[in-house]
Amino acid sequence: MRAVRYHEYGGADVLGVDETERPTPGDDEVLVEIRAASVNPVDVLFRTGEYGQFDLPSIPGGDGAGVVTAVGDTVESFEPGDRVFASGMDRATGGTFAEFAAIPETKLAQLPDDVSFEVGAALGNVGATAWVALEEVAGIQTGDRVLVHGGAGGVGHVAVQIAASAGADVVATAGSADAREHLRRLGAVETFDYESDSLAADVLAATGENGVETVLDHRLEEYLSLDLQVLTEGGQIICTMGHIPEANGRPFYDREVRLRALKMDNRPVRTPILERLVRLVRRDDLTANVAATYAFEDVSQAHRDVLTGGYVGKLVVTP
Repeated sequence: MRAVRYHEYGGADVLGVDETERPTPGDDEVLVEIRAASVNPVDVLFRTGEYGQFDLPSIPGGDGAGVVTAVGDTVESFEPGDRVFASGMDRATGGTFAEFAAIPETKLAQLPDDVSFEVGAALGNVGATAWVALEEVAGIQTGDRVLVHGGAGGVGHVAVQIAASAGADVVATAGSADAREHLRRLGAVETFDYESDSLAADVLAATGENGVETVLDHRLEEYLSLDLQVLTEGGQIICTMGHIPEANGRPFYDREVRLRALKMDNRPVRTPILERLVRLVRRDDLTANVAATYAFEDVSQAHRDVLTGGYVGKLVVTP
């Protein structure tokens, strides 16, 4: 089979297309003919070695979608011919940027016939992250006010939809006017330029002087101070990235604000989460915006583009 691999850690140019052996599924695995896989910023950290040193060569890609071609001996939920999408692949040992991938049964769900493989691939990791952050960790409720930082990003644009479908009033930040308009179409009641000098005041004006109950933040080093300004008493910040800066604890104490970290690696079983995303998709409450698609030969450019932003949603790779 053809697969994107890197044989050493480094910049995007270390990615190349190789001929390699098709994997054989283990007892609890499903062999999927990959039709689309998505590019996630964390893929860059694996490629550069910042997430640790693993055996090389390695195939990138943590989520994807395709058609089942074979199943392991203990697999009960899938059979050849099923359309599926995946989340939470181990990029240290083999990912989805390949024509075939052996994926644990617990990381797969059925993909509806009317959902494209590109959208399925784009939903996998970001959809799971947004769902867990808002529904499981934050426990948002109808009538809550939620601020989503970076609403145009992969997690952000899905989080806007999930929060809106739950009955929350969602406000979001994005860089361009076009992106902010797109987020309003996805369910945000108001959007703001994240570079605005009056961002905190704008959020408070839009949500009432009491502020928001929940902030979803992936860049606390930049926005923690602002988050504390716009949170209501007893509010919470959900952090989806690992860097948590040092901070004066007094504002947390005085207003009983909670800071909650989310690490998706602690949730290796993804099927129930993916099935919940499918229910939202079937209700037309959720989709993933595919901003661009790339061939295997152009994956190096996709790895560069995923860090530059300037688009809404996800970048997708197809064999």
